[in-house]
Amino acid sequence: MASIVVIGSSNTDMVVKSNKFPKPGETIMGGEFFMFSGGKGANQAVAAARAGGAVSFIAKTGDDIFGQRAITELRNEGIDCTYITADNNKASGVALIIVDDKGENEIVVAPGANDTLHEEHIEAANDAIKEATIILFQLEIPLSTVLFAAKKGKELNKKIVLNPAPATILPTELFACLYLITPNETEAEILTGIKVTDTNSASKAADKLLLAGVENVIITMGAAGAYFKNAEMEMQIPSHKVTAVDTTAAGDVFNGVLVVELAQGNSWEEAIKTACKAASISVTRMGAQASMPYRHELI
Repeated sequence: MASIVVIGSSNTDMVVKSNKFPKPGETIMGGEFFMFSGGKGANQAVAAARAGGAVSFIAKTGDDIFGQRAITELRNEGIDCTYITADNNKASGVALIIVDDKGENEIVVAPGANDTLHEEHIEAANDAIKEATIILFQLEIPLSTVLFAAKKGKELNKKIVLNPAPATILPTELFACLYLITPNETEAEILTGIKVTDTNSASKAADKLLLAGVENVIITMGAAGAYFKNAEMEMQIPSHKVTAVDTTAAGDVFNGVLVVELAQGNSWEEAIKTACKAASISVTRMGAQASMPYRHELI
């Protein structure tokens, strides 16, 4: 099995389905309420585990019912939770999510204990990091922790993959650590200043990221699929046509499945195609981790 370390966030997602999004100051009556385990880090860990990876997850939760529930569910997925630490002074992270009748979403996150994942927690997980084939990050934990862990992984010759979400300006030194960066169109624009609307603009944005020191770039483009570029080649992989019910975890599924495919030695084209298929399956189901496909669904 491919050995994957995911370093990132764990949240509880509280989801309300609604016909539309409220305007500022407006109260609307929604439909069903759901509560799911989520957080970009935990989501990607589950996606990788279901895709066949041997996954260790490094994270912080609160010492509360949400944190305990999250760890139980992660263990049930076969994920090594040895390096998840409970914080006695912070609540577990929570995301409030509205999903409209088109499957689009609006999300507000209260990070809680995710903000207290620091360098000492990365050092404590040194054994898992040494064994990893790929290390996967997102940006719902402190950026200083991401940079520290990326540098540590790079020194150990690990493949470092960053899903730069939520989008923010990144320190220059981080790019040089990255084997792969996987922004969506909005995140690519924030990182490069180039508005991504098609293959041509995606290529220009990718060029800027490659020039910054990243080895490989994938820009996910929703219904248009995913664009890949490195120094030797580029390609556009189309998405599968489906009717979306909830797009909340599509990016997380893509990244979790992608790193397993790459760790198993599959080509870029094969890996991206499988990741796109997994993401397309996930949007036809409600919830984040609850929507994620298993290996047998991707064959």
